[in-house]
Formats: sequence, C-alpha cells, structure tokens
Amino acid sequence: MKRVTIIGATGFVGSSILNEALSRGYYVRALVRNPDKINISNPNLEIIKADITDESSLTNLLRGEESIISAYNPGWTNPNIYDETLRVYPIILNASKRASIKRLLIVGGAGTLFVAPNLRVVDTGAIPAEILGAVKSLGEFYLNTLMNENEIDWVFFSPAGNLAPGERTGKYRLGKDDLIVDEKGNSNISVEDYAKAMIDELEIGSHHKERFTIGY
Repeated sequence: MKRVTIIGATGFVGSSILNEALSRGYYVRALVRNPDKINISNPNLEIIKADITDESSLTNLLRGEESIISAYNPGWTNPNIYDETLRVYPIILNASKRASIKRLLIVGGAGTLFVAPNLRVVDTGAIPAEILGAVKSLGEFYLNTLMNENEIDWVFFSPAGNLAPGERTGKYRLGKDDLIVDEKGNSNISVEDYAKAMIDELEIGSHHKERFTIGY
C-alpha cells in the first residue's frame, strides 16, 4: 500500500492534503499536536500525537518511512510565527535526514516567487502586515537553507498568491519561480487543487531539490 506521513494535517492546507491522500488510497500517518482536531475516521489513517519541535522524538517517528509532506505552520495568529518557523523547519529537515527519508515535500509560500525580474512578491508591498512575518520566515528558510540542501530530495511547493477554499477542478498551470497569474493579473488557486497537485508530485516525482508553483 502507498504510504505517506503528513506533518500539520489539521491545518487549512494540511487537512486538504490529508483528504486528498486518503481519497487516493494512501495509508496516512498524521503527526499532529492536537489529535482531537481530526474529525474523520478512515481505516487507512493513523493519527499520532507528536511534538515536532523535539528532533530526536520526531526522528524516531519518521524512521522506516519514505516520504513526508510537511504542512507545518505555527499558526497565523501566533505572535512568534516568524521565529517559530525558522526554529522548527530546520528541525523537520534534520529529523527527516536522520531518519533516512527519501523525499520531503513542503507546503511553501508565494512570497519568494517573482512578479518581475529581480522583484519578489514579498518585496512588492502587497502582503498584509499581519502575515508578513510568516511569509518572510518561510521564504528565508527556502532561500537560505533548502536551496543549499543536497542530502535529501526535497521540494518546496509554492501556491498562487491567493490560496482559498474552492473546487477540485484539476485544471491549473504549474510553473517554477514566477507567480502564475490569469489574464486579469490575478493569482489564485483552490486549496483542493493545490492538494491534488501535491499528491500528484508525491506519486510522479517531477521535481527534485527545487521549488515549483501552481495557479489558474
């Protein structure tokens, strides 16, 4: 049976990825802080209460697995989200390497995508101040850590500028480092289509040690 471990499976994006994986026959190990937040029952779902900030404990939980999808987010309302992201994501990365994980797929952000030559989304002034710290920290982890990582096969999957609930259409475009926009200049993707594309990447493995992105 196909297997995957998901970190952060109770969040906005993580829960959609969880549902997509289960619908496609995966046995899913969901590592979560609060198991009570998962209100679905499935024989292929194993819910594990985990402290992913403990590298040794996380390493032990990951041993024997091949692929991990991380949708970790300290919480958008967490006042320490910037520092927490930069503290915890290296723990996830290091634990994955110590556990000999083959593939690490990360729910990325749109902040480091380019909207013009040498101009990233995060530098346009378009990101609301209340989430800017979170956007910057995830972007810094990608630019300063992941891009220098050669030991594990990782991907950083950036959504469109606007990631929202919607429909699973299966009709979207994939790109690499440039923000995908429609004919009106808008950058959108539903969380359902994002989750589909993430599981497609898990199955097909089209990207390796690089970022890619999605949009309509």
